[in-house]
This record gives sequence, structure tokens and C-alpha cells, in this order.
Amino acid sequence: MKNKYILVAAMAASLMAASCGGENEFTVSGVVAGGCDTVKMVVELSSNGRWLIADSVKTTGNGEFSVGIPAPSNPEVYRLRYGREMIYFPIDSLDHITINTDVKNFATQFTVGGSHDAVSMMNIDKRAIEIGALQADKRAEAISAWKKELVDTILVNPSGIISYYIINKYIGNDPLFDPLVKDDLRIIGAVANGYYTFRPNDPRTAYLVNVLRNGRLYHNPNTAVSDTLQIDETSLLDITLQDNDGVEHSLAALAKERKVILLSFTVYTAEFSPSYNAILADVYGKNKNKGLEIFQLSFDGDEFQWRQSAVNLPWITVYDPAGVQSANLSRYNVTQLPLTYVIDRNGEIVERVSDPTQLANVVRRYL
Repeated sequence: MKNKYILVAAMAASLMAASCGGENEFTVSGVVAGGCDTVKMVVELSSNGRWLIADSVKTTGNGEFSVGIPAPSNPEVYRLRYGREMIYFPIDSLDHITINTDVKNFATQFTVGGSHDAVSMMNIDKRAIEIGALQADKRAEAISAWKKELVDTILVNPSGIISYYIINKYIGNDPLFDPLVKDDLRIIGAVANGYYTFRPNDPRTAYLVNVLRNGRLYHNPNTAVSDTLQIDETSLLDITLQDNDGVEHSLAALAKERKVILLSFTVYTAEFSPSYNAILADVYGKNKNKGLEIFQLSFDGDEFQWRQSAVNLPWITVYDPAGVQSANLSRYNVTQLPLTYVIDRNGEIVERVSDPTQLANVVRRYL
């Protein structure tokens, strides 16, 4: 799950006041070893991508800690944060969660217990850490194999908090399940359907339904999500912008030409741009006669500098005047630059490539 921190003072004060006592609480306790002084930590609650402070806690002289927090009305994801290090755990009701770790390896060498879901979430996070440390080529293979295992976990209980956690999990800047990739959207749809059917009043349900609707891109945006979600195809989000000569180019129109397209998001004035475009040029030069095209959006703040760079590039280059505030970045779930999506000859997004050095291998699979 992507880690975004937000402080909501009023809610924090309310929750801290409520946590001073009471029977309707869950508890988090354990040991943080290796600290010479008291270790101060914060317990935070997930709220669809934001993190709200639920309470604070500090260790005693021997590293022990314990905190009681009002139980949520629905299963929730919490985390214990020490500085920039986080340990995640789920809470269903009046759970008693145990966390043991140490100061130097707070978010890597830890154990979580107290419930089956807590252990499952710990194992997911530890596996994500292992995969994230692999070289890019091995990482891609490991993620692909792991996702097959995770799908089995999801389908056992699609309305469970672990399923929700999995489809919102990131490895680095990349989501494990991207709603703009057809196969991933099917799995997101299974979770959305589970919540829609069995947890209609859960705050996450509306969020999941919205993600699914955006992914499916109904021609009629008011079409309701049915009780049984059958995702047979996804439409492409069109982007229509002008090139260096003022000519408009439409991504949707290009997709109808049944070419393999690299949809590239970049900034020409960025330090990474020359090496990134050099990789694109190599891939494009070797494959343009096989039906490859590149549709590249740049979000430079200086249009003049963009024009100077764009004029020398052989593929479709368009300029987004909204810059890094562009809605195209959020619509395409762009969490880093540069980023490349692969669109196959059927006009479907089939892969998300954050490591440019892997583009040649990825493209080869679709030509």
C-alpha cells in the first residue's frame, strides 16, 4: 500500500482522549530492542491512501510498550510508525496484536502476531521486501509468480481485509495490481464485488467500486456496478494533445491502427531524460518496422525547452501544458517518472514498465 502521511489534529486528539481506557479497545504491545533511550512511536489508521494518527506510544526502559485504542467498526489496516519506518497490521475487533522488533531494523526484522490476518500481512510485507531487493529482471519474474499465489489468497476471501491490502500493495513505486492492466483489473473487480456484496457499508466499498468503474471505463459513466462483476474488456483512456508542429494526436485513434504502443510519461528537462530516450530510440529503431509506435507525453514546465527536445525525436511527442499537475498522471496511475505502459494490438494496456532497461524484453513479447 502506498505510504502517504497526513496529520488530522482534531481526529488525533479525539482518538487519543478515547484511548485512555475502556473495554471496547484493541491492544498493541511488544518489544523494541536496542534502544538506549525511550523509543517514541505512533499508531496510524489507513483511510483509503491517507494515514490518520490513532495514538502514540513509547517504550519503557527495557523496550516494552503497550497501547489500547478504540476498536474500529469495520476491519481496518493500522501501522506502527517509528520515524519513517512502518510495520503494518490489521485489526478486526478486540484483537491483541504483538509486535517485536529492534531500533536498527524496525521495518525489516520484525514479527507480528495475535491473529491469522496479522501473520498473513506480516508475511506479505516481508515477501515484498525480499522481492524489492532483487535485480530488475529477477524482480519482474518474482512478482509475476508471487501474484499467482496472491490471487489464490484473494479468491478464498475477496471481502477480507487481507485481500484489500494486497490489491493496494506497492513494491517501490509500482502497484502489485494495476487497474489499468486487464488481468489485474479482474482481480481488483473480485475484491470490489466481495465488498459490494458482503460489506456494502464498509467505507472501502465506495472506494473500490470507484477504482473498478474507472478501470472498466463504461461508455455510460452512470452504469451501476452489478452484483456479479464480469470484466471482459477495458477501454483505453484517450489522450489528445498537440505535437511540436501544433498537430493533434489521439492515443485512442492510434490504438485503432492495431500497433503495439509504448505510452511514455516523461519530463525532457529531467536528469534521467537523455538516457531514457536513448533506450526508447534503440527499441523504436529495432521494432518500428514490426509495428511499434511510441506515444510520449512530456510534462515540462518550460514549453520552449520541450520544443527544442521534441523536434529531434522520431516518434509521436505531445506536450501536456498542465505539467506535473495534469489529470493524465492520476488517470494513468503514474507514481514516478519516467514510466511506460505497453498497449497491445487490441488496444489494451498489458504491462506497466518502471525500469526502462526492461523495455526491449517486454516489447519483444508483444510484436
